[in-house]
Amino acid sequence: MSKELYSVIIGSGSYIPTRRITNEDFLQHTFFDADGKKLENQNEEIIKKFSDITGIYERRYVTDDQVTSDIAYLAAKDALDSANIDGETLDYIIVAHNFGDIKEDNRRSEFVPALSSRVKHQLNIKNPDCVAYDLPFGCPGWLQAMIQSDFYIRSGKAKRILVVGAETLSRIADPHDRDSMIYGDGAGAVIVESQESDTPVGILSHCSHSYSQEQTYVLKMGKSNNPDYPGRDLFLKMQGRTLYEHALKVVPQVIKESIVSSGVPFDKIDKLLIHQANKKMLEAILKRFFDEYGIKHITDDIMPLTISWLGNSSVATLPTLYDLFSKGKLEHQLMKKGSNIVLASVGAGVNINSMVYRVPE
Repeated sequence: MSKELYSVIIGSGSYIPTRRITNEDFLQHTFFDADGKKLENQNEEIIKKFSDITGIYERRYVTDDQVTSDIAYLAAKDALDSANIDGETLDYIIVAHNFGDIKEDNRRSEFVPALSSRVKHQLNIKNPDCVAYDLPFGCPGWLQAMIQSDFYIRSGKAKRILVVGAETLSRIADPHDRDSMIYGDGAGAVIVESQESDTPVGILSHCSHSYSQEQTYVLKMGKSNNPDYPGRDLFLKMQGRTLYEHALKVVPQVIKESIVSSGVPFDKIDKLLIHQANKKMLEAILKRFFDEYGIKHITDDIMPLTISWLGNSSVATLPTLYDLFSKGKLEHQLMKKGSNIVLASVGAGVNINSMVYRVPE
């Protein structure tokens, strides 16, 4: 059998911010609904209902001196150290994010220079052939960057690529919106390398969809829910129920499409790494996915979770989850050689993607 080029992860890294924000830290907030009406329920009741639905009990925020490119650099450096390679050998640096660098004392998005250029600068990589660019694609941005990397590698145009997902959602979360409790900060990264093999390994298949009709603005920027909020800051706004219903209907189909394309039998899928947005939604997607195959019993450990203590860190969620999982840092979870992993995400756009990955022996 002739050998083919495959995209294999040779190292990973992450940065988990040091500020631990618990649900109790929101007890003194004043919450309003989307119409600017103050919520009548006590915060204790609001927070309990929130945690019951989302499964989130804490999240991490960056310190006041940090911005997204800073933590992207830290995750990238961790990945380079993990892979034990020289950054000068990289062909591409792709940084997935959605809001650029936002400073604590001036909450305006900075996109120039690109965050990828800032990361390359902090890594002190001088090679001009190492091309750095950003990818805004909602929460599925990091996974979409992985898909782009696979195209580069399979075409023979690249041999090593650094793929980073980083976000500081705490800087664009409305303190008067209950949804602000969902969001966290973080960064994750991997090094993808071209490897020849006579048997399939690494990235086996992927699938992406964009639903840009009535779902386009279920995630958008808007004013604070508090009608008396000073200033003209814009915050991330989400139509949670609409997104939930759409994700539940479509995400299992996209996952199935990627598995069918990979040629891997369903019963040979060992883990599902899904974007951590809402525990009930994750469980519903998992059940709907299993129903697609007519299987009623779901193994307890098939879907590793970090949502309870990291919340939703957008594009950083999946690479952070992968890094912790691959390094054995998640309780009762272990990445085994030769195992087949599905990674999937859904977010703004609405964009959805899925990828099947086989861990090298």
